[in-house]
Amino acid sequence: MEFNESENQQMIAKMVQDFAEKEIKPNLMKWDESQEFPVDLFKKLGELGLMGVLVPQEYNGSGFGYHEYITAIVELSRVCGSVGLSMAAHNSLCTNHILTFGNEEQKQKYLPKLASAEFIGAWALTEPNTGSDAMRMKCTATKDGDHWVLNGTKCWITHGISSDVVVAIVRTGDLLDSHGMTAFVIDRDNPGLKAGKKEDKLGMRSSETAEVIFDNCRVHESMILGEVGEGFQQAMKILDGGRISIAALSIGIAKGAFDASKKYAKEREQFGQPIANFQAISFKLADMATEIEASELLTHQAADLKNKGKKMTKESAFAKYYASEVAVKASTEAVQIFGGYGYTKEFPVEKFYRDSKLCTIGEGTSEIQKLVISREIIK
Repeated sequence: MEFNESENQQMIAKMVQDFAEKEIKPNLMKWDESQEFPVDLFKKLGELGLMGVLVPQEYNGSGFGYHEYITAIVELSRVCGSVGLSMAAHNSLCTNHILTFGNEEQKQKYLPKLASAEFIGAWALTEPNTGSDAMRMKCTATKDGDHWVLNGTKCWITHGISSDVVVAIVRTGDLLDSHGMTAFVIDRDNPGLKAGKKEDKLGMRSSETAEVIFDNCRVHESMILGEVGEGFQQAMKILDGGRISIAALSIGIAKGAFDASKKYAKEREQFGQPIANFQAISFKLADMATEIEASELLTHQAADLKNKGKKMTKESAFAKYYASEVAVKASTEAVQIFGGYGYTKEFPVEKFYRDSKLCTIGEGTSEIQKLVISREIIK
């Protein structure tokens, strides 16, 4: 695997850094406090090609691979985890599901609008009583002529209110049957698609999270992705790639916390010298830097396999598990380095601290990653 950043990665990093400095930094705490999902910001990201990073150019996308995708998420999340999360969810879940499993007509209809952010996408798998245990989902679709009628509730859905299109995996067969679930594409103007409660979260507060409710939602059979009964297998493959997204999000948050900590440690003086000179602080920075580097290597290893079309279930779980735990550890240490100031909203590390915890939960908890890894290494 090539370890040097490509010219495209360097270009994307500089572009995102400039964009974040101008468009995100001045507003991020306002959005965080009010829990505003800044739709207009994502329209601008669409203009930069960042809402269709993996989408081929024939569908109006940027046509890049996973290394460039990781770079974009890292640089956004280095400033604001909420923006990084929403950009990642739009790209790797909704958009990527249609790209990977949609037919040509579905791709032509949705991908150009998703890639430009004319449409904001959502992906709905989780339910109130089925998180990791997705095969027990209660949201159902019943055949009625050339339509399917969806009923039930999905929860913890990124862009559950503001999305223009939702990819939903629902039960079309027997409970606990891995071939009893099907993926549908549903447009927001469908009268049976409704938005439910918006979650009041600890962190990632300007990345919208809400319920999606299906109330006798009639969807034409032409809006099935792939074949009836393939939804669960499709979702597991999408989550493999999604773990790369969350790993990149984690790296960005960890880097943001590290950047702020290093700067503060060199400026803050105690006992007549910068606190960076004290071993207690410098060793924290050394641990943060080492663990961030390891996270990046694991994540780009998974990306390399993904780009080559090879199986990367274990490698993406490695990356997601390790990087997310590093994000929590790095942001915790950042608050400690800042001391009392780190506990205030005047400095950036308290937000990294709050945002980081989601990384160990979303798209498969750390415990589920261990389960995936252990199964892969034992079988």
